[in-house]
Amino acid sequence: MPEGLATTHHEAGAHRALQHHFENMEQQREAGTLGMWVFLVTEIMFFGGLFLAYTLYRYKYPEAFAAASNHLDIRLGGINTVVLIFSSFTMAMAVYSTQVGKRRNSIICLLLTIVLGLAFLGIKAVEYHEKYRDHLIPGQLIPGNPFNPDVAKPGETDPHKLHLPPGATVKNVEMFYWIYFAMTGMHALHMIIGVGLLTVLTIMAWRGRFSPEYHAPVEISGLYWHFVDIVWIFLFPLLYLLGRHLGHGG
Repeated sequence: MPEGLATTHHEAGAHRALQHHFENMEQQREAGTLGMWVFLVTEIMFFGGLFLAYTLYRYKYPEAFAAASNHLDIRLGGINTVVLIFSSFTMAMAVYSTQVGKRRNSIICLLLTIVLGLAFLGIKAVEYHEKYRDHLIPGQLIPGNPFNPDVAKPGETDPHKLHLPPGATVKNVEMFYWIYFAMTGMHALHMIIGVGLLTVLTIMAWRGRFSPEYHAPVEISGLYWHFVDIVWIFLFPLLYLLGRHLGHGG
């Protein structure tokens, strides 16, 4: 039976997942979906502030931002992009499998999505370690390793050194990394929350809590996961592809 046609409180055999303050399962599902969309709108406003800061400082310090962007590892960023695209597919399949009552498939797809999410976080940890090694953690976020990158001299090709074009300064590069860590750090935090949600859903699916009559938690969590993936689709070109055609080192 489709979720929207499930019984109400006043009928025999009302679904056990139907909460007392809803008339029927359809109303409960719509309320949950609306709540998630409202939450995602607030998240758009939150990330919108970070994107605005990026835009303003990129306009003010274009050479420094291009140099800093070229010091990021585009291979790791590209791999992470592919990982998240696949995770969106497995999440969509998890939602579909739950809707049609394929419990085993839904569990497999949820587990695959979790694995892909953890792979993304692992790759991001490798990137962060590289920035730590090259002294590119801004300010005094790590007291024993403040922002103090080595600047390459003309003709040097050391990828661990910062290659500054004319007009760029180390201080302005530091502003890029403030924004980089704010954006990617908040995105990673959302990924961690998403992995936690999917872990709970997987346990619930294993226990047989979901069915064609009740699948809203998986559907709603899918919206959240897709949103986090879309945010990265914007972050990748803005942070990693800036000024690549200029051919600065790194």
